[in-house]
Amino acid sequence: MAFVESVEPSVSGHRRLRTRCPVSHRVLKEFDVTTAADVAVAMERARTAQAAWAKTSFPERTAILQRALAILIEKQEAFIDRIVAETGRSRMETTMMEIFAACDSLNFYSRRAERMLRPRAVGLHLLRMKRAKLTFTPLGVVGVITPWNGPFILSLNPTVQALMAGNAVLIKPSEVTPDSGVLVGELFAEAGLPDGLVQILLGDGETGAALIDSGVDKISFTGSVATGRKVGAACGHNLIPCTLELGGKDPMVVCADADIDRAVGGAVFGGMMNGGQFCSSTERIYVVEAVAEEFIGKLTEKVAALKVGHEGEYDIGPFISTRQLEIVEDHVNDAVARGAKALVGGGRSAVGEHFFQPTLLVGVTHEMKVMTEETFGPILPVMVVADEDEAIAMANDTRFGLGATLWTKDRAKGERLAERLEAGAVIINDSSITYGALELPFGGVKHSGVGRVNGEIGLRGFCHAKPVIADRFGQKEEFVWYPYTNEKEGHLKKAIQWIWKTPLKRLM
Repeated sequence: MAFVESVEPSVSGHRRLRTRCPVSHRVLKEFDVTTAADVAVAMERARTAQAAWAKTSFPERTAILQRALAILIEKQEAFIDRIVAETGRSRMETTMMEIFAACDSLNFYSRRAERMLRPRAVGLHLLRMKRAKLTFTPLGVVGVITPWNGPFILSLNPTVQALMAGNAVLIKPSEVTPDSGVLVGELFAEAGLPDGLVQILLGDGETGAALIDSGVDKISFTGSVATGRKVGAACGHNLIPCTLELGGKDPMVVCADADIDRAVGGAVFGGMMNGGQFCSSTERIYVVEAVAEEFIGKLTEKVAALKVGHEGEYDIGPFISTRQLEIVEDHVNDAVARGAKALVGGGRSAVGEHFFQPTLLVGVTHEMKVMTEETFGPILPVMVVADEDEAIAMANDTRFGLGATLWTKDRAKGERLAERLEAGAVIINDSSITYGALELPFGGVKHSGVGRVNGEIGLRGFCHAKPVIADRFGQKEEFVWYPYTNEKEGHLKKAIQWIWKTPLKRLM
């Protein structure tokens, strides 16, 4: 049973899709696929709305986002209902990952964007006769393309930043979870955002491609490496900037002096949250031999205690994507066939068709898919290593580089080891908190992405950084202006000697 399927075209001739609940399989939504012509119309409306929005003050923008925050808090149960229907996640996890995070994003950027984007004076080291400042102006219309694994927050968070920077936003949510994207549009509309400033474009890859080619001023994409390559190539062809937040294969390094109980708890949370269906989940563990037996023993108990379900209190819900379930199953079967052992789980759950058992694998190697390819499921493969140097070497043996975690009681050692890890972010003695640390940029190295979201860097990424340079004293002309003369050339060469062959260069 697919969670998204084609149905008969609409009377207008548009292709039409239908989504189903991953638990009950009941129909949730039917919608027309947004065409290139539809995107062009949306773009025209967005341009008009953005021109007016760019003239509003930061307090005016803040007021609308604060209203959105109040509405979200008041109506959170209804929002949770609709998100759970599309994802099958527990209400606890949906509240944590989607609603709590969305409230934080709305409040954080609405309160801080003005300070982060305020023009600032810049001292010029050589052109002392000039005055300079750096200003941040909106790009125009931003396209946000989001995946199915965090469908509400991953649509809302970049939109909040783009709006506070003065842009309009066209959101293309995943065709698997379209209603979570619709929720973002409904929230801002109810908060009083001007018409056309945030629009939701429902559809699949055809719609995403049309958005990139529509004349948009930036693309913010979250998704797979394979699709990210296509998005990046299309943005390069159109000469528009993009941020690509792609896949991960995040390692966890457990040092000999780690607090084992805390490390075990962090491993289970980091690897199993959202059923492992998020980009910075813990996907592979390297534990130093000296503590491996204790760590694996306690980890076995913790994983075995997890509850798979879809009603009442449960920990692990269904897969949101049918294809992803097949990938996870393939990775586990490949590992077992090559000699790995499943201490817990290892296959589909009896709870339902789209449920997989929380699985703990030992005896894994880097010849197995589960250690080298993004698994994106409730799987924890553990490799025992001789020491921390081997752990770091194995952790870096990957084409991915989104995040990593280190577990040690020695903070100084942890920071030294963190410098050696090839990752966009490293967490010491915790897991799965980087995207929620809104003061900091989030993104990857290697194949895990291009650019950064969040923090001051991410917010400014929705702006043109425009230097403005002015003459201080109103001179009639500059020395280097025409006409060129031998005398001027001589003076310039003397200046080179005077500035950079004397102690004066220390001031430059």
